[in-house]
Amino acid sequence: AEAIADLIDSASQQAARLALRSLQGVFSEKVHQVVEQCIQLRIYVESAIDFPEEEIDFLSEGNVAAQVVELKQALQQIIDSAYQGQLLHEGMTIVIAGQPNAGKSTLLNSLTGKESAIVTEIAGTTRDVLREQILIDGLPVHVIDTAGLRESNDQVEQIGIQRAWAEIAKADRLLLVVDDATGVTEADQAIIDQLPEPRPPMTLIRNKIDLGKQQPLMDEQTAQPTIHLSAKQGEGVELLREHLKSCVGYQSGGEGGFMARRRHLDALNRAMQHICEGEAQLLAAAAGELLAEELRQAQEALNEITGEFSSDDLLGRIFTSFCIGK
Repeated sequence: AEAIADLIDSASQQAARLALRSLQGVFSEKVHQVVEQCIQLRIYVESAIDFPEEEIDFLSEGNVAAQVVELKQALQQIIDSAYQGQLLHEGMTIVIAGQPNAGKSTLLNSLTGKESAIVTEIAGTTRDVLREQILIDGLPVHVIDTAGLRESNDQVEQIGIQRAWAEIAKADRLLLVVDDATGVTEADQAIIDQLPEPRPPMTLIRNKIDLGKQQPLMDEQTAQPTIHLSAKQGEGVELLREHLKSCVGYQSGGEGGFMARRRHLDALNRAMQHICEGEAQLLAAAAGELLAEELRQAQEALNEITGEFSSDDLLGRIFTSFCIGK
């Protein structure tokens, strides 16, 4: 059902392709494969614990630890693909902020390719939050332009500034726009110092390079990534697009991937945490009981995606795998 909804809501060909792969069962199949690996591992571990009189001691053998490593590797591959799918489903949110007349609205217009925001030489033209969505090689990016951050006695502008700070707190990435000629001024530094905790990842945009006849430049050697560009002329905007993709590890190919949601990624990450904890207990203290419990919880997390597998099911698998009780 989620795959059908994702297919309907697809904003790009790549998103539609991955949603179709999920609809065809690619995602479920991969998760089921990992669940089956987990079940096989639990069979060995639980058997050694529950039926000691049968002299089944798989824990002392190295193959259990090796199987845990294989399980982690298989799960990590799914997590990587799911992260790409989640990016395509939800996209990333960037907030453009800075002082008045820094060129924030011009940058929004340059990214969207249309006159989304009113641009004038009058400071404080933008008084509310402007939202646009663009696609960067299939990646949905929610671009938010905000009011210039400064002290103001204008009640309307004050409300716009408050809304700007609220959007900054929720941003996946902040683009702080400053004048390339002056660099980071005291007023710009004051904005940086006031960023809410936890601070959003920030990229410094040194705008208006056309006035100083400078060339576009991407500088990653500074305290935060810095891009020298001209929003008005469009010079260096492509550097920004590539930078935004790299910030989230987005790969435009997407072959072999599938559509995923935040809840899927959360379940996969929790499963990985349990498996890693179980591996640590096995290697440090040969604690089979703790490994078994962590594997059970990992499988429960995966079951949130695929379906249930009960303790009775596990006992049934144990009895069909070994000649126990005869």
